Amino acid sequence: MGNFPDLAEMSVLDLGGTAAYWSSAPQRPGSLTLLNLFEQAPPWDGARVLVGDACKVHPELEEEKFDLVLSNSVIGSVGGHEMRRQFAEVVYELGEHYWIQTPNRYFPLDPYFLFPFFPMLPVKARVAVSRYWPLGHRQAETPEAAVNHVLTVEYLTGLELHSYFPDGQIWRERFLGMTKSLVAVR
Repeated sequence: MGNFPDLAEMSVLDLGGTAAYWSSAPQRPGSLTLLNLFEQAPPWDGARVLVGDACKVHPELEEEKFDLVLSNSVIGSVGGHEMRRQFAEVVYELGEHYWIQTPNRYFPLDPYFLFPFFPMLPVKARVAVSRYWPLGHRQAETPEAAVNHVLTVEYLTGLELHSYFPDGQIWRERFLGMTKSLVAVR
């Protein structure tokens, strides 16, 4: 969060955020609200956790504005272009600044399965990887879950991310000289 040196004084909304991540974060924001699809305990007293969809303004947040809205690897999992557009609208409506990260479509190693060139494989092959590849952290237990995961997760390019956040800068997080992930920042 090098672009936000006053994080300790900022109000932060994390779309798709987890208490586990924030429990181990090196710095706490002034206030923190996590919005995710599942219930979880707050990472510390005073942090707020809401259950809801990141593509819609949660009813408890309708009158709020945050200093920073951030999201890590969520925009590519919300369900297609229209849902990504709605996700971006939520970010703009609720935040003065944003930090939106997504894996790069063209990075050779998939971040969820640790499988080479996963996004370039045909759907049937991605489903098989989702079911049977032993590495990573998103193995599906049923064929239906594997198909759902494969059809839901989409990796973005810099151009696509910029189209949702045209007033932001696109940072490229690199690993061994290759762009591993992309971050839209304002």
